[in-house]
Amino acid sequence: MTVKLKLPAHTLRPLIAGVAIIALSGCGGHSRPKADLAASKVTTIGVNSYLWRAALETVSFAPLLQADSSGGVIVTDWYSSPANPGERVKVSITILDQDLRADAVRVAASRQIAQNGGWVDAPVKAATVQKLEDIILTKARDLRRQAVS
Repeated sequence: MTVKLKLPAHTLRPLIAGVAIIALSGCGGHSRPKADLAASKVTTIGVNSYLWRAALETVSFAPLLQADSSGGVIVTDWYSSPANPGERVKVSITILDQDLRADAVRVAASRQIAQNGGWVDAPVKAATVQKLEDIILTKARDLRRQAVS
């Protein structure tokens, strides 16, 4: 024998909603995923820490004028190579994002050559700036890989 129960619509809707909520509450689980320590987005210093460390290592040959980790700006003082004392360079690096991405770092360089007892501005090859950006990105990726291992 089958018993059919007829409930009015205003009683049936809340009943179905209640059953759905109870059923869905068991789907979530109680454990949270653990944080990835080597995540590409590391923000404890305001910018991506891998890019920051890689940028500092890359320009470690020159004295620093400014290093602001919260703003992501690194500026070196003028540097002359012992092999070429008649030329000097100054590098500015800006980290633009908290993610480890290729477009998150920007390098600007100035170059001067000694002429008539003073320093005269000289052009910097675009390939030089691009090479510095590539070096920083490669080092940042290596630092992240090391953190994962």
